[in-house]
Amino acid sequence: MAQSSALPVEQYNFDIVRKFMIVAMVYGLIGMTVGVYIACELAWPSLNFDIPALTFGRLRPVHTSLVIFGFGGSALFATAYYIVQRTCQARLAFPWLAEFTFWGWTAGVALGVITYMAGFSQGREYAEFEWPLDIAITLVWVCYIVVYVETLRRRSQPHIYVANWFFLSFLLAVALLHIFNNLAV
Repeated sequence: MAQSSALPVEQYNFDIVRKFMIVAMVYGLIGMTVGVYIACELAWPSLNFDIPALTFGRLRPVHTSLVIFGFGGSALFATAYYIVQRTCQARLAFPWLAEFTFWGWTAGVALGVITYMAGFSQGREYAEFEWPLDIAITLVWVCYIVVYVETLRRRSQPHIYVANWFFLSFLLAVALLHIFNNLAV
């Protein structure tokens, strides 16, 4: 009988994948609910109840950030961490750093939402986070790249699957896009 060279399932770090998927679903549900609410505000403007934090102008970036960064970003973290472990047959490198990416990303999105509702924003489409949050999110993203690349380096497979090349290019492209988009005046 042939033996598999894959690690047993319990040796992979699926805890971090699970955390990112749960937070992705929570952020997705909240973000889409906010989207429905602001759509209703367009039809019935009185739904903001004259509360500044509930106005369309403040809730729209909440909606887009929760859906793009909270839902989409967290789902991409989860899938990248899952795929790199399975295709490389290696446990995630630096588990503490992967844990930091979870808490840093989750807190960054939550703080961004709070600042929007408080009226603080850069006013740029899809780049509304204030600069301290931009720096924090960039730091988290760099840690994400470090975990991913080091896991690739520790692989037990002789070659790198194409999915990992795509994820690596996505990681680098988003990092560059985020940095240069936020440097624009």
